[in-house]
Parts: sequence; C-alpha cells; structure tokens
Amino acid sequence: MLTYPQIDPVAFSLGPLQVHWYGIMYVIAFSAAWLLAKYRAKTPMWEGQWSDAQLSDLVFYGAMGAVLGGRMGSVFFYNFDRFLEDPLWLLRVWEGGMSFHGGFLGVMLAFYVFARVHKKTWFQVLDFIAPLAPVGLGFGRLGNFIGGELWGRPTDVAWGMVFPHVDELPRHASQLYQAALEGVVLFALVWWFTSRPRPRYAASGLFSLGYGLQRFFVEFFREPDSWIGFVALEWLTMGQVLSLPMIFVGIALLVIAYRKPKYDTNYGYNHGKDKA
Repeated sequence: MLTYPQIDPVAFSLGPLQVHWYGIMYVIAFSAAWLLAKYRAKTPMWEGQWSDAQLSDLVFYGAMGAVLGGRMGSVFFYNFDRFLEDPLWLLRVWEGGMSFHGGFLGVMLAFYVFARVHKKTWFQVLDFIAPLAPVGLGFGRLGNFIGGELWGRPTDVAWGMVFPHVDELPRHASQLYQAALEGVVLFALVWWFTSRPRPRYAASGLFSLGYGLQRFFVEFFREPDSWIGFVALEWLTMGQVLSLPMIFVGIALLVIAYRKPKYDTNYGYNHGKDKA
C-alpha cells in the first residue's frame, strides 16, 4: 500500500502571488505542444503549410479554448448548482475546477475561429494538432495528482494509495492512470499513426475514439464526484456519459476517412483551398 506524498500544491510564492503546480503543468504542456508543432510542421507531410507565426497563434488559440472551455465545462457540467448559488464562482479559477470535455469543446471552437482567420480548413487544423493534444492531457493529469484531487475508488490492489486528506482507505491513483493512458499511450498511438500520410479526418477520428475509450475505461476506477454520483444505471458516471459522443464521433470520422480517402497535396490537403 502506498501513501499520497502530500505535495504542496503551491510551487513557490512571489510576495502575495502564489504559483501553483497545476499552473506550471499548463505552461509545460503548452510549451511542449508548441515545440512538437514546430517539429511536425517541418515533416514532409506538412512542410510549407505552417509558418512560425501561425504555430504561435495556434497554441495561443488552443490555450485560450482549453482554459476557458475547461472552466465553463467544470462549472456547467459538474457544478451547476453551485453556479446558481454563486454565479461569480465561474470567474474564481484559482479555486480549481477544470473539465476536459468542456476544454475539448472550447478548443474545437477556438480552432474553428483560427481556421477561419488563417484561411485553413477546420480539419486541416484538427488533424495537424491531434497527436499533440495528449501531451497537454498528460501534464494536466499530473497536475491533478499533485493537487491531490480527482482520486480513485477504494481498492485492495497492492498499488492502492491512501490519500490522507480524503480518508484512510487505499484507493486507485486514477490521476496517474489517466496520465499514463491520456498522456503516454494515446500520444504514442496517434503520433505513430500520423507518422505517415493518412486520409483527411483520420487523425482527428483516432484521437477522439482513443480518448473516449480510455476515459470511459478509467472512470471505473475513478471516484465519481460526490455531489453527482452515478448518473444512470447505478454505474454510469458523468465522465462516461460525456465520453460516449467522442467515441461515436471518432468511429464516424474514421469510417468517413477510409470510405473515400482524400490525398490531395501533402497530407491530404490543398493548402486551405478546399473548404469542405
């Protein structure tokens, strides 16, 4: 049996300003995504399609979409009653509360705006960024672990971990499970998959399907939010409900991609001229 190391969520302080590990994880995640994007843009499949300025804008749009969407998703999907009691809590992001599914929707909207501004197709952007997203997810889950939040269900496995600030029961360290699956396994899978030309929609479809499946699976080990509990059938969690559309969309995109695969210029795109 393991014991949670009681990591101080505040990494350091600068006068009255406290810098949290969770925020540092976000900085590392977006920095890593930017570096990987620069590398990916120089590969034969994407060479000449992305400028440095566009890549910087892409990461900025993604960061804004993830943070704003993640906060709104946490509030409206998981804490709507609290929002009704205290609407200003939506703005108090330092008190914690981020939702992947909300962040995902926020990023989708942000990339749609980015595509319009830079005259690219939406899926040209999504297929390019798909293998980079798991990096951010992995660091985000490490931030959850450091913050001692989103712990797992009680267990008797040898690697069960006691979270003293919760109770004395050994629990699954579900944050680390998700960091491994979302951050390492999904990254390796999508990065390998996109290392050779694939038809349009395929990279986005694989990411959506892969995330949806692993999140649905890990929810069996993660403790449901106490104020929500199980939302259906006495075992289905909110995270699983929100992951089902991602699974279906991922399957649909892969079917569309390989039913009539399109390989135009380079990675299946014609530099934004096709608005499909």
